[in-house]
Amino acid sequence: MVLMIIARAIVLLFLVGLAWVSPVYSAINDDRFDGNIFVLYGGNGSLVPPRVTLEQSIEELNRPALLLFYVDDSSDCKRITPLMNQVQLYYGKLVSLIPVNVDSLNPGSPLERYYSGIVPQWVLVNLQNQVVYAYEGLPEPRDLDQALRSVLGIETPSPMAQLKNDSPFFNEFNR
Repeated sequence: MVLMIIARAIVLLFLVGLAWVSPVYSAINDDRFDGNIFVLYGGNGSLVPPRVTLEQSIEELNRPALLLFYVDDSSDCKRITPLMNQVQLYYGKLVSLIPVNVDSLNPGSPLERYYSGIVPQWVLVNLQNQVVYAYEGLPEPRDLDQALRSVLGIETPSPMAQLKNDSPFFNEFNR
């Protein structure tokens, strides 16, 4: 009896020790929940939670808004983080960036009318509360740049327009 208790204790300690030293990796190519995608894959925790609502952006700040519908456990959504960082870099002071985690999207929310049921989904809303750009998936940076410039009345493309969707992710630098 005593030997059985000791054997179970040793096995338990072994399993706890194994769990303690096992490395934990976040993986861009799977649909596993690793944590917030903007922090893990974009190295940018400033996007979530959003600083303003759509209504505040249009009515109080007089700024168009870029809604980004996403979930944290989707490889497709994980791949959008570098592009959202570039949007923030070049247009963050001109357009309100509003990432919306659809897992926490409340039924009846004003944002629900913009959501098509697919993630990731980008929706650019102008000052008249009209959708001027909508894209499901990972858009080409030049197309998103064109839509942003169009709603803002800017003629010259930003450096974002020259980017490719195969740029390294933040976590790829930290391996």
